[in-house]
Amino acid sequence: MSRAFPLAGLLRLRRLQEESAAGKLAAANARVRETTAVQAQAYQALLDSPAAVMDGATLSAVAAARASSRAMLADLAALGALRAEEAGAARKEFHAARAESVGLEKLETRHAGEVAASDLRMEQTVLDELAGTAWQRRQKESN
Repeated sequence: MSRAFPLAGLLRLRRLQEESAAGKLAAANARVRETTAVQAQAYQALLDSPAAVMDGATLSAVAAARASSRAMLADLAALGALRAEEAGAARKEFHAARAESVGLEKLETRHAGEVAASDLRMEQTVLDELAGTAWQRRQKESN
């Protein structure tokens, strides 16, 4: 039996693909968290803004600011949805890469078990041979 796992090169490639997919997933999740934090800051800034209106010009300015803020929040919501979708795609890519690695890892584990069993059989054969030789030697000496 071959001592080295015959698919070791492919397994290394699959693990690299898995690590790459994990990095992409981590980056996508970081972007989602960043967008969520920006949205929370924008909402908090709107809550903290003063609402006192003294005249018509101030009322017009407040209305324009609120319309601008509403558009900004809509853009942030769209960006959040886009980034969540990207994170979902990255998660699927990671799970697919992981699934490809797992099958090869199981084969590698089985191969290692078979190599170990083969080594134990060979060792047992040698021990049996030594024991048999020693027994025959003792039989000849006692006769």
